[in-house]
Amino acid sequence: MRIEKLKENSRKNILENLLRRNPNQYEEYEGDVREILLAVKKRGDEALFAYTRKFDGAEIDRSNIRVTDEEIEEAYGLVDEELVEIIRKALRNIRGYHEKQRQYSWFDSKPDGTMLGQKVTALFRVGVYVPGGKAAYPSSVLMNVVPARVAGVEEIIMVTPPGKDGKVTPTTLVAAREAGVDVIYKAGGAQAIGALAYGTECIPKVDKIVGPGNIYVALAKKAVYGHVSIDAIAGPSEILVIADETANPRYVAADLLSQAEHDELASAILVTTSEELAEKTAKEVERLTAELSRREIIRKSLDNYGYILVAKDMEEAIQTANEIASEHLEIQTKNPYEVMMKVRNAGAVFIGEYASEPLGDYFAGPNHVLPTNGTAKFFSPLSVDDFIKKSSIIAYSKEALRAVHEDIEKFASAERLTAHANSIRVRFEEKEDKKEE
Repeated sequence: MRIEKLKENSRKNILENLLRRNPNQYEEYEGDVREILLAVKKRGDEALFAYTRKFDGAEIDRSNIRVTDEEIEEAYGLVDEELVEIIRKALRNIRGYHEKQRQYSWFDSKPDGTMLGQKVTALFRVGVYVPGGKAAYPSSVLMNVVPARVAGVEEIIMVTPPGKDGKVTPTTLVAAREAGVDVIYKAGGAQAIGALAYGTECIPKVDKIVGPGNIYVALAKKAVYGHVSIDAIAGPSEILVIADETANPRYVAADLLSQAEHDELASAILVTTSEELAEKTAKEVERLTAELSRREIIRKSLDNYGYILVAKDMEEAIQTANEIASEHLEIQTKNPYEVMMKVRNAGAVFIGEYASEPLGDYFAGPNHVLPTNGTAKFFSPLSVDDFIKKSSIIAYSKEALRAVHEDIEKFASAERLTAHANSIRVRFEEKEDKKEE
């Protein structure tokens, strides 16, 4: 990995380089995505099945698009029992964490006859997209389904691309059953996003679509936003480690590589106040990379988006982390909680040398669906909040409204909205008539 002294110019160049990975930069795919979505919108299942045949090589129709209970039972027989138990342990942690995020309706009544409140309602139907084939991640099934289930979503629909044999990855099916998915359909890519957004004869329209996917899926989600809600436009994975001279270079290197192996666009950055740690970490990165199965992907990722930055002090390191706003932020310093309090922008923060990033990916409980590409400056991790909506509640008695009606009428008149003013005024015409008498 390259080692650079942290300077204002280098920080600016790094930020510009990282932002090139934004899915919004891939305009050349947008035309194809629009064509697929339009076809699904117009022709429904006919288009969905045709694209499944074209892109996945699977013969799917109305008779076999829905995963059966028998297929799920078969999947349990193909997944190691120990892995099933680990999935259940992770589920308990994830569910326990998200249950603390529940929000409740509230109402505030006053003696003057006013009542204000907020009604919290779960979304009715949610669609979860799950990648298929080699990119099958049962952990993502858990992370996307559990908060929806905890929120009280009535119907959770999953779509995932089938293999050429028309079957779905067994670990995906097991994770889906354990997490509480209601229905699973064999459909993937932009065409599956279109089916969820518009509805087809087989797949009902949903209120929100969540879940990761390739660039076609990301751009399709962006295109259907407004017809339905979406979680976010996910970019490539990223990690930033803040470390000082007390950090273990082997741990730091291993954690950087845990994200670099995702794909060639993944970003792995160390910001440290120690030149010695920088040198030792770079050597450990080389040593560990040679031992790993995905070393070719790792090397390309690090060549393009890997950095070791040496800061003059911890304040500069923290400022850099806040500007980059990484998806994952690890703090391996002498006083990690002190540093954490100064961090403003990060998707998830991992504190101390034993809170490595994969702990959050699989097991600890907090959601691993996180904002990327600097969006941690204004977005949050996926949570129960993403699966609820809130309605304002207002109730006034006649006497309560009488006390303020003239103020409201004047406010509306100041905006030249006379019908607004009249809507209040008509409720007190009797009072005005008596005055005239």
